Amino acid sequence: MITFLDGKLVSALPTHAIIDVGGVGYEVFIPLSSYDRLPEPGQAIRILTHLAVREDAHLLYGFMTPAERDLFRLLVNNVSGIGPKLALAVLSGMSVNNFKAAVVNSDVTALSKISGVGKKTAERIVLELKDKLGVAAAWEAASAAHAPTPEQEQANEAVLALIALGYKQIDAHKAVRDLQEKGEAKSAEELVKLALKKIAAGK
Repeated sequence: MITFLDGKLVSALPTHAIIDVGGVGYEVFIPLSSYDRLPEPGQAIRILTHLAVREDAHLLYGFMTPAERDLFRLLVNNVSGIGPKLALAVLSGMSVNNFKAAVVNSDVTALSKISGVGKKTAERIVLELKDKLGVAAAWEAASAAHAPTPEQEQANEAVLALIALGYKQIDAHKAVRDLQEKGEAKSAEELVKLALKKIAAGK
């Protein structure tokens, strides 16, 4: 089994890439999600692979993240009627997190919008994968949906720093929120410095 290729990207299209490994050119079929992450041609690349052996050919499928390859294998190995080509279409049409969320929530409508996946195939995906994705995927999908934005993360850091300095939570929140609304600071450090001045001035 070929598990990854370490080499140089020769060329790439949204459907496949050519990787030069020690003077041997490997054609690797890829989803759009991996195409978006490829380096410029001529640059070094490590791409994770899955080798599919058929009677008439040995085909390599490539992925830029372990999550993409895991989902590809999950589809090919566990859902009847889904081969490598359709599994790539699924990865091209939906992010891994959104796919897991759709399966966990039995969202057949969202899945059937993927090119090549009709309603019956979408129903089969939900039926055959729901238990396998399980609670971990439900938690992961929920956390992805509610993940804080970079601005919220900076605000949370600033508020915690102000509380540690002895300020009341309500005052810290108000000062930081006001500063962010006015766009006066970006980083947590800047927010803390300006908030201290603001609170000291009683504004």
